[in-house]
Amino acid sequence: MRRPVALRLQAALGTLALAAATGVALAMPEAAAAAGGATGYATQNGGTTGGAGGQTVRATTGTAIHQALCGRADSATPITIEVEGTINHGNTSAVSGDSCSTAADKIELKQISNVTIVGVGGGAVFDQLGIHIRESSNIIIQNVTVRNVKKSGSPTSNGGDAIGMESDVRNVWVDHTTLEASGGESAGYDGLFDMKDNTRYVTLSYSVLRNSGRGGLIGSSESDVSNGYVTFHHNKYENIDSRTPLLRGGTSHIYNNHYVSLNESGINSRAGAKAKVDNNYFEDSKDVLGTFYTDQAGYWQVGGNIFDNVTWSEPGDDTNPAGPDPRSNTTVSIPYSYALDDASCVPAVVAATAGANKGLKVSDGGCAPQSPDPTPTDPDPTDPTEPSPDPTDPTDPPSGTNLSLGAGADGSSKASGTSYGNVRDGDPATYWSPAGTTGSVSVKWPSPTTVAKVRIREAAGSEGAIRSYRLVDHGTGRVLATGSDAGVASFPAVSLTKITLEITGASGTPRVAEFETYAG
Repeated sequence: MRRPVALRLQAALGTLALAAATGVALAMPEAAAAAGGATGYATQNGGTTGGAGGQTVRATTGTAIHQALCGRADSATPITIEVEGTINHGNTSAVSGDSCSTAADKIELKQISNVTIVGVGGGAVFDQLGIHIRESSNIIIQNVTVRNVKKSGSPTSNGGDAIGMESDVRNVWVDHTTLEASGGESAGYDGLFDMKDNTRYVTLSYSVLRNSGRGGLIGSSESDVSNGYVTFHHNKYENIDSRTPLLRGGTSHIYNNHYVSLNESGINSRAGAKAKVDNNYFEDSKDVLGTFYTDQAGYWQVGGNIFDNVTWSEPGDDTNPAGPDPRSNTTVSIPYSYALDDASCVPAVVAATAGANKGLKVSDGGCAPQSPDPTPTDPDPTDPTEPSPDPTDPTDPPSGTNLSLGAGADGSSKASGTSYGNVRDGDPATYWSPAGTTGSVSVKWPSPTTVAKVRIREAAGSEGAIRSYRLVDHGTGRVLATGSDAGVASFPAVSLTKITLEITGASGTPRVAEFETYAG
């Protein structure tokens, strides 16, 4: 049974017009891609469309994400990167290129623009590996889980932030994500969603933030007040000690969020920050709104919120709680339209919509979750005008010259005692194995080479270990073909300098004896 409500404020604001959003609809074979459009402050300053209009590629490793960024024509070429599987330190390496600046210990979106990262298929989990956005603009992150990112202990990543933005970042939409830790600062974790050093026009929507000491901040210190114009809506903050968020300067719009078990403090507006706080549901929490741990005041405009079993501290020199009877001490003008759910239905609406792998459901202000508009399904996400590659009979050996003989080779990992070069030496008795059940190996040439067919040969005694794979043009990140068993695959002829075999599923440790390539 629900506890008695400590204080209920009746909804003061009627339903407003639904936001006119910028559409992002990307075709994909297994799950809805970046659907709907940006909301909140991410619609301002020209809007946020991510990689819309550009190429769509798949990635199952952090290295592949970096390769996709680095393979673009330039740092502003639009691209959508569909991610499936677990991204971690073991499969994330730095990649060099004129269109990127990456690092091995994080997913680095640095000095780039026009990028969408979206989880697909069985889901995308960034495990102990943070996403770092720096000196970048027009970025969408959707339908992913980021968990247990540490700033101390091992391994560390991204300063301990699940998603961190800094240094002249503009227009970021983070949507339907799950951001979580397993403790607070003493356990090595920092913030789940941090913005600092001139980060503006950001929206966090339909996301779950939980089990952390710190939810997130805007501004790294009382003097870092160049950030702002951030919207938080339809998110769930659960079992968080503080910073949901911490605001230093700037303007924020916080509406239709569900807050449960905020243990020390919640929305902490300070150093001149202004927050419009509409129709949120605060439950079983302490000091959910005010200025805390500083004498530099912040401000808020409140309306339509529900405070259910919320306790409040006594005011002090560095504590200025908004309750027990929260009232506005400023006014905040919102430049975009939006639809408000009544606070009484926020827990149910957020439970049905927020977080990764929830079907990208949203609310239109009517307290009833809605599925996103369906997007067309394309059998090949790399090119909507081109049919899906048709693997040939895996037992039909190709004819012609094996172009891999004498070529170079590299990869993402290798088991002890094996070599990348063994896949292009013409000797089926030698082989390469990944360090685990999945990994990638590449054949490369010093100048562009036309390839239209490959043959993957497993070493004797390990036949059938490979259960799923994809062939990727390393330079562009384009998926050329996929398969469920080793053998022969063909695809429209393509000129490239490096082709990569990504093993995405296997029974046991694969042993690739030969990675043969042919012109036709």
